[in-house]
Amino acid sequence: MVRVRNGQRNRRKTTAGNFLRRWGVFVSLSCILLLNGCLYPDEMRKQNNVNLQEYLPVVQQAVDVYREKTGVLPIKNSEIETPLYEKYVIDFQKLKERGLMSTLPPNAFESGGTYIYVLIHVEEKPEVRLMDLKGYQTVQELQAKVEGYKTKNGKLPKGEPVSNGFHYLDFTQLGMKDPQLKSLFNRNQTVSFVLHDSGKVGIDIAPDLAKEIEKQQLASKLEAKQDLREILIQSTPFVPVPSFSYHWEKGQPVPVLEPVQETP
Repeated sequence: MVRVRNGQRNRRKTTAGNFLRRWGVFVSLSCILLLNGCLYPDEMRKQNNVNLQEYLPVVQQAVDVYREKTGVLPIKNSEIETPLYEKYVIDFQKLKERGLMSTLPPNAFESGGTYIYVLIHVEEKPEVRLMDLKGYQTVQELQAKVEGYKTKNGKLPKGEPVSNGFHYLDFTQLGMKDPQLKSLFNRNQTVSFVLHDSGKVGIDIAPDLAKEIEKQQLASKLEAKQDLREILIQSTPFVPVPSFSYHWEKGQPVPVLEPVQETP
């Protein structure tokens, strides 16, 4: 079993707000890089359009060697409330200190890129995946607007119903345009955003899931409480973040509030 350093697991209890503020720092830093001219939009697009698969094996090998030599994973401290697929952020500094990486991937946040490198399945076979910073920032901004709207109006900006306890986010009520965020899994389409009755916002990955399930002919093999996000994770370089868990109900993927937890 992989040991995780003190502080990498249940380091201290904090509020969800603290976690949001922590990620706000990452977003602010990336904005500063752009404003300072360190990485202009055209350069950013060129940088992130390169073959993503080129960097994943390099980072994966470095992580595997680090784990073999130290018995732990090269990850940053995370809070107990951090969602599963956002929890294990790779600490490139630890890899550099061991001489396992001299140059960081140009699309990594640490290099001014728009992706956070994370690990999944840390207790089984740790695998490297990418978390999209732009998508994360967009949801954070929408979350703040929803909370402000609720404080002012005493209700949530609910649109059409999606499933039990979920609605599409109504941008008209928020007084803004749809941010037109491109799907990580299909760059030809933009995503919708779903809103839970608790006020939590997430990216709707149902269309991406439905397409992949049809492609792999998985419908008859799915279990009722299976977290369908794993399908996208296993077939792409990305983690579908920030999103809700999805279950297969009545022949379609639907969001559910509580994530399916891995054994710690």
